[in-house]
Amino acid sequence: MDLADFLPAYLTEVEELLGIANTQLLALETAAKQRSASPRTVRELFRALHTIKGLSAMVDVEPIVSIAHWMEAALRQADHAGGRVPEDSIEPLMQGLRAIEQRVHQLAAGKPVAGASKGLLDRLEQLDATERGPQGSPAAPARLELEPTLAAKLSTSDQEQLLAGVAAGKRALRLDYVPSADRAAQGLTINTVRERVGQIAEIVKVIPVAGATNGGGNLTFALLLLTREDDAALLEAVGGPPATLRMVASSAPAGPASLPPPTSAESLLNEEEAAAAEPRRSGVLRVEVSRLDEALERLAALVVTRSKLARAVATLTAAGAPTRELVQVLQENARQLRDLRASILHLRMVRVGEVLERLPLLVRGLRRTMGKQVRLEMDVGDAELDKSVADRLQPTLVHLVRNAVDHGLERPDERRAAGKPEEGVLRLACHARSNGRLELTVSDDGQGVDVATVAARAGVPVPATPEELLELMCRPGLSTRASADTTSGRGMGMDIVKRIIVEQLGGELRLETAPGKGTTFSLCVPLTITIVDAFVFECAALRYAVPVSGVEEIIEVDTSRLVHPPGRAGGMAMLERRGQAVPLLSLERLLRRDGGREGPGPKAFVVRQRGMPLAIAVDRLLGQQEIVLRPLEDPLVRVPGVAGATDLGDGQPTLVLDLPALSAARGGGSRLESAAAKGGAA
Repeated sequence: MDLADFLPAYLTEVEELLGIANTQLLALETAAKQRSASPRTVRELFRALHTIKGLSAMVDVEPIVSIAHWMEAALRQADHAGGRVPEDSIEPLMQGLRAIEQRVHQLAAGKPVAGASKGLLDRLEQLDATERGPQGSPAAPARLELEPTLAAKLSTSDQEQLLAGVAAGKRALRLDYVPSADRAAQGLTINTVRERVGQIAEIVKVIPVAGATNGGGNLTFALLLLTREDDAALLEAVGGPPATLRMVASSAPAGPASLPPPTSAESLLNEEEAAAAEPRRSGVLRVEVSRLDEALERLAALVVTRSKLARAVATLTAAGAPTRELVQVLQENARQLRDLRASILHLRMVRVGEVLERLPLLVRGLRRTMGKQVRLEMDVGDAELDKSVADRLQPTLVHLVRNAVDHGLERPDERRAAGKPEEGVLRLACHARSNGRLELTVSDDGQGVDVATVAARAGVPVPATPEELLELMCRPGLSTRASADTTSGRGMGMDIVKRIIVEQLGGELRLETAPGKGTTFSLCVPLTITIVDAFVFECAALRYAVPVSGVEEIIEVDTSRLVHPPGRAGGMAMLERRGQAVPLLSLERLLRRDGGREGPGPKAFVVRQRGMPLAIAVDRLLGQQEIVLRPLEDPLVRVPGVAGATDLGDGQPTLVLDLPALSAARGGGSRLESAAAKGGAA
């Protein structure tokens, strides 16, 4: 087995631990500002860093081990102080976490891992020295007995930890575990070994050693331990032979006077042992995203096959063949596929809270960079969405949050002058809708969008509506800044937000802003975009599909009751929908096809464009079915208003339309607003 075999599991676990560490450190910062103690938070952060250090030693990433060690040391002192951390200690700890994250990302990308910065290590070490008293470094009257190659891989802190453990009466041991395919098949891997040994010993470091082993392999993991457990229990924890055990340090001289009193550091590590003894994440199984993608792809093939089968059965039925039982089997198969689809899609769902968990760190960094006081309030509940949607959504939220802090919220003196609290508020909320969509809002209580300045920078008249203003703000390259800085000013952020939300995800983007009161961006996106329910319909003798989640209603078009606004003969008609005038467009005209029909089709889909209802007439509704949406990735064939293509079972590609985007691309947006302004109640 090669060390690279352990990397995926290492990266997954360390990413999760870094998320925990970030959350705990932010909580610790809040406590430090309030000058309050938070011992539980200190311990949680310590545990995360201690585990990161141990895992990193296992895969031999020494820079991360060093950084995590000195962060641990600072937290030991914080624990000794009853869970109090000086406020000026937070920033070096934050820098330490960022440095670990950078090196983890380098490792994930297959790049060389940068060494630990001496300046950073000095700052972290200083945190430890600042709090440590003269008695903080007990001298251990013991001597390490390690092979030179192994000793060279131990840091000073590792050696101190071993010697201190011996001085406290523990045995310092080297326990060799030899991995193999047979042991892996029995569920015995370095991860499970580490967990089992961690329940009966304090693991100081795990060092991979290449070379021939007793078991016939070429890799050994040397676990350096401190323990009071007997040899038999330790050997059993690693599965017995060919595992070996040996002492690596001489014992301290006997006599109670030579043993130092328990320190807070030892207390923390004992808690770590206790935590390790508890079942970890029971009931949770980590699965690589690529495996879920593969399962979804197999399901997509089954959906298409089911469609082909349905068409074949329909053909037999039309020819008079007895298909009653076959139809029943087909219906049962449809239900089973739908259940399977729900199960697989559920596996791909991630909590929205996980998508947003890094935003507090982003706000913290912006607060420091810009010198603004910002309080982030999040109300994300327990909503979930598909992993592929979450991955695309994340950068849009980063842009909106950055814009809100940079452009929306005022500086403290400006807010005081405006009669507002010095601290601005940035709110982020999300709620799942019943129609399979998720709505997110990013709002601030800042100065609002300066509409005149935006229009002046664009060289156009002042927008009359929020929709026009949003369209202008999303224009590529438009910025109200004279020059770009590290945060904004290149005029690309809102363009990216619109492209992802509207064009890639088929969602909606809306804006509300008021001078002196603030700005709110509302995003509405589908929970999943791969396998969706769709309406299949016909227009100008061709079949199309449209996602059900994007359709508000299907209505009958009564041409005798259509109203044409004055002065617009032959233009957009208006129809009545529950007392409200709704513009009606012909899909045939939008597609620039001639189906030989006079007037609009008899059916119409009601959709939302820029928050306003819009009816789009079609010729015939053929039904509703699950479809596999294949996006048009090639920019040469990508067309505004076409979300992708699908196979309805006949082997022919069918276009899946994004009706609001298609209308906007054909100029329906401006005509819609004009018609709405002239329409009123029909």
